[in-house]
Amino acid sequence: MRDLTHTLQRGYNTFVLTIGTVALPSACLLAPLAGISDLPFRRVNRSFGCGFAFAEMISARALVYRNRNTSAMLSSLPEDKPLGIQLLGNDPEVMKKALELLRDHEFDLLDINAACPVGKVTGRGEGASLLRDPRALGDLIRIVVASSPVPVTLKIRAGWDEASLNAREVALRAQEAGISGLFLHGRTRAQGYSGRVDYRIIREVKEALDIPVIASGDALSPQLIRKMFEETGCDGVAVARGALGNPWIFREIDPFLRNGTLLPRPDGEEIALTMQAHLDLCIGHYGEGIGTLVFRKFFAWYVRGLSDIKVLKEKAFHATTREQMLGIIREVRDAREHVCYSVHYREQ
Repeated sequence: MRDLTHTLQRGYNTFVLTIGTVALPSACLLAPLAGISDLPFRRVNRSFGCGFAFAEMISARALVYRNRNTSAMLSSLPEDKPLGIQLLGNDPEVMKKALELLRDHEFDLLDINAACPVGKVTGRGEGASLLRDPRALGDLIRIVVASSPVPVTLKIRAGWDEASLNAREVALRAQEAGISGLFLHGRTRAQGYSGRVDYRIIREVKEALDIPVIASGDALSPQLIRKMFEETGCDGVAVARGALGNPWIFREIDPFLRNGTLLPRPDGEEIALTMQAHLDLCIGHYGEGIGTLVFRKFFAWYVRGLSDIKVLKEKAFHATTREQMLGIIREVRDAREHVCYSVHYREQ
């Protein structure tokens, strides 16, 4: 077991983590979430102590083809720093062209995605499909490292399936190819997001590498984040699903890792105020119509475990204006005595 008390440093949140030349203010960071990690989402999480965040996964091919939606996904602000960009792709030339276009944007880390398990992604030979040919992945990494203006990291999974648990081999080749850090999700591609996270594989990879290893998978609560550090010896933890409708996780991590203090969960008033702030950020970013529609999915995550959740969600998914959505958020506030958080927030 890792002794956390000997690792804690004075930092913004938990441990200080350095990847290449970049000193991150926290060793617990916000992972890229496709279709979710937009600028409003990142700003809400940063307001509760998230020190480093990734923008949502960017397709290198879509970026090169000047897809308007892809370009919009790169929106940022000075306070949205430090920031990571994650690229999805398998063609070295396309990746190089994408990096040329990214030079117009300010970011601090570049991550190569070799972990996405979605069928339409792996069917194109991208994402987790790259794990099936570690040598070719190593060649791709070398080209990206040589072209990138910032340190490069790699995101992988434990393997393609249980018959090919090759994370250690992939990680060693990636380190040799020049990455500055490794993100490792402790499930296989075949598992997707179900089943158990394999802490043993993460520990094996950590012990084999000389660069930082940032673990992910079921970082749903301070308890589970501490378990990840202790079971794997990892240098950092990437929070993904644990931040959905739960930005408070970033203010809860530090006191729990330092001395086991569990802060009280937010009450209905704070939940409602945070939802309103998130809604207004969405509207400010997208405009009222689209912003209200975008916020609908976040509404569903914020009200998990609330009494009458089905009724509230149905109302929210018919809201088309700020005032309509605010009326439903007020119902969330008034139902605060019925808040009963699900096991999503507890160690399991």
